[in-house]
Amino acid sequence: MPSSFALMAKEQDGSPKLRHPEFQRMRVTLTIGVIGLCVTSYILGAWQGTSNSIKPSFISTKTRCHDLARSSGARLDFQAHHRVTFNESSLGVEKFPPCQLKYSEYTPCQDPRRARKFPKKMMQYRERHCPKKEDLLRCLIPAPPGYKNPFEWPKSRDYAWYNNIPHRELSIEKAVQNWIQVEGDLLRFPGGGTMFPHGADAYIDDINALILLNDGNIRTALDTGCGVASWGAYLMKRNIITMSFAPRDSHEAQVQFALERGVPAMIGVMGSERIPYPARAFDMAHCSRCLIPWNKLDGIYVIEVDRVLRPGGYWILSGPPIHWKRHFKGWERTEEDLKQEQDEIEDLAKRLCWKKVVEKGDLAIWQKPINHIECVDSRKVYDAPQICKGNDVDSAWYKKMETCISPLPYVKTEDEVAGGALEQWPIRASAVPPRITRGSVPGLTPEKFQEDSKLWSERVDHYKKLIPPLGKRRYRNVMDMNAGMGGFAAALIKYPLWVMNVVPSGSPHDTLGVIYERGFIGTYQDWCEAFSTYPRTYDLIHADNIFSGYQDRCDITYILLEMDRILRPEGTVIIRDTVEVLGKVQAITEGMRWKSQIMDHESGPFNPEKILVAVKTYWTGKPTQKQ
Repeated sequence: MPSSFALMAKEQDGSPKLRHPEFQRMRVTLTIGVIGLCVTSYILGAWQGTSNSIKPSFISTKTRCHDLARSSGARLDFQAHHRVTFNESSLGVEKFPPCQLKYSEYTPCQDPRRARKFPKKMMQYRERHCPKKEDLLRCLIPAPPGYKNPFEWPKSRDYAWYNNIPHRELSIEKAVQNWIQVEGDLLRFPGGGTMFPHGADAYIDDINALILLNDGNIRTALDTGCGVASWGAYLMKRNIITMSFAPRDSHEAQVQFALERGVPAMIGVMGSERIPYPARAFDMAHCSRCLIPWNKLDGIYVIEVDRVLRPGGYWILSGPPIHWKRHFKGWERTEEDLKQEQDEIEDLAKRLCWKKVVEKGDLAIWQKPINHIECVDSRKVYDAPQICKGNDVDSAWYKKMETCISPLPYVKTEDEVAGGALEQWPIRASAVPPRITRGSVPGLTPEKFQEDSKLWSERVDHYKKLIPPLGKRRYRNVMDMNAGMGGFAAALIKYPLWVMNVVPSGSPHDTLGVIYERGFIGTYQDWCEAFSTYPRTYDLIHADNIFSGYQDRCDITYILLEMDRILRPEGTVIIRDTVEVLGKVQAITEGMRWKSQIMDHESGPFNPEKILVAVKTYWTGKPTQKQ
């Protein structure tokens, strides 16, 4: 009997088709099978097309064969309700255990135990000291038992859940100054401060009476030794955004309190290294009894403030030694000591070419010159500080402070603003920054800036379709891990949130100065290390091509664990990258209690770049865990 292969060969050769019963039965079976597969595929495709549409609180997408990416297929819930179940990891995926509860407030690069090994001189022990690779935790930082999502802004400015930051120390230590009060299961922030017992609002009104805060010329501010950041919190309603910082454990968890309130803040200290911001960044800098020895160490700390102040910017000082004749007894210092300190600060300000604007009551205000024409000439009079010879004024990642004046960009006339004048807020956000118009950032042009702004406006519109709560009050603290020119932050400007714009150290384009010129805030960061913040301090994290940029530099698993550390329970992550990289990322997040899904690029399915959207599930540490 001829085989079926022989019969088919004869058919292909044009030979007469044999009607053998066995052959016919095989053909009928194959035909029915093909038809069945087609019908099944059609029904499945139709079902996916109807069930995976975008709904008010959920997102999902079809998984296309050409994506080559694994998608969970589960809907992502962005609402805060604490009932998200644990996403069981797949076989073969590393499942990360929870860390011990004692790590619930772990700050890897500002660990107080590690800090004790470093010198106290110039506060070096409170600077960044990150763990070695072998000491990195490979577990998930737990939220404290009873953790709840923070109140929405603006209620969060005044209230927080005690269980989220279970510390009473400041309510006792600063009781007279009204920093914080414990009321049952709530923490209340009356808005007080060491030098503003009547509240931050009244204190800001006093400043406004001396320099205008409401005309749009002052947009970015720096608060050194910020306490619980009430000064920055109350400046927000005047459209001024403040970068507040304070050291870890100077007073327990003060930066954590600030971020829990929805106010920008970082762990930081003025020690031996530059603060991680570019030159000419802030319109205003402030110190309210921040305990920084401004008159010591050849004035190095005032010189650092001068570096980050924009031309024409203001420095505001309240507390010792200002108004010392009234306060010296309460400060437990002699009149001679306080007078000498103020005289030395006044002399240093003159040497920096600052102008004393006013001293009234407890406030003293100086102004930086708009250029260095007269300051260069004055070096013939003042031996120190000299103007620095180098031009790496923006370099601020593990860069030692210097006791020379950071040079301002060259100008031709005495009334010209060095580096270019800035527009008033809010025009400043969309205007082409002077650093771009003047070609200060190689490779960036006004045309590229405009294209970038349009691109991010379109992308954020797409994000709002994927994540409906984005335009509402669900998210307050937002981080952009690779901020570029700040386009993501600019596209979100009309919403009640703020963005920490991060420029990775060593980026081919140092754009952080551009971001500040647009009226936003940010910092430098190497993502192979931990960020200077407490756990659970961001509601939404955006990562644009971070992992493709870092996959050859360090283990991306630790970057994801760091993102998990700083993300709140039920917080959201948006990651843009190639589908190959996102496949690796998603495989890791499956063991991190995240629910994630890979989505098409906003331009369509044929773009090799994709978007991974993830939600961190709600879980807390167990009270019975050994401390």
